[in-house]
Amino acid sequence: MSITKKSILLVILVLLIDQASKIFIKLNFALGEHIEVFSWFQIFFVENNGMAFGMEIIGKLFLTLFRIVAVSGLIYFIYKLIKQGVRQGYILAVSLLLAGAAGNIFDSLFYGLLFSESYGMAATFLPETGGYAPLFYGKVVDMLYLPIIKNSAGETLFFSPVFNIADSAISIAVGIILLFFRKDLNDSLETKKPVKQENAI
Repeated sequence: MSITKKSILLVILVLLIDQASKIFIKLNFALGEHIEVFSWFQIFFVENNGMAFGMEIIGKLFLTLFRIVAVSGLIYFIYKLIKQGVRQGYILAVSLLLAGAAGNIFDSLFYGLLFSESYGMAATFLPETGGYAPLFYGKVVDMLYLPIIKNSAGETLFFSPVFNIADSAISIAVGIILLFFRKDLNDSLETKKPVKQENAI
């Protein structure tokens, strides 16, 4: 199988898992509802307007547009990497990063149109009265919570953010690139300047 097909399949697989998990949570959990799977792992439904792990820094519309531009840039970057014949592991790591970056875009673009609010009850798909927000203003669904370390009062010290599969893909991809493909990253980002030839005297 060519690296192009491997890259596309990886992106599609991660997107399908990410969206399937979010749609399941959205249709079966009320906002704030949670289930304890283990003492250190819970399914906890929250929504956010912001970046990965719920950090809200900039405006919603700008953030969605920025994500679209970033994903477009990553697609072109992967295309260039394939053309350059770099190591397949590096291309797949960047593809995983692309999948994670693209995952939350679907929420932001379409969830406001497709679902009702989740306050007090599970959302409805394609409600008769319309969705809870216009295009570009949907909220990102998070559900993975790892309260691994708690203090004596029961407050989570680590890891407090609630996240999703797309966030996980981004973190894993960045970790893999920094650990195993740092040189490949530097080489692919390096702008090679043309060698100037001095005029013969």
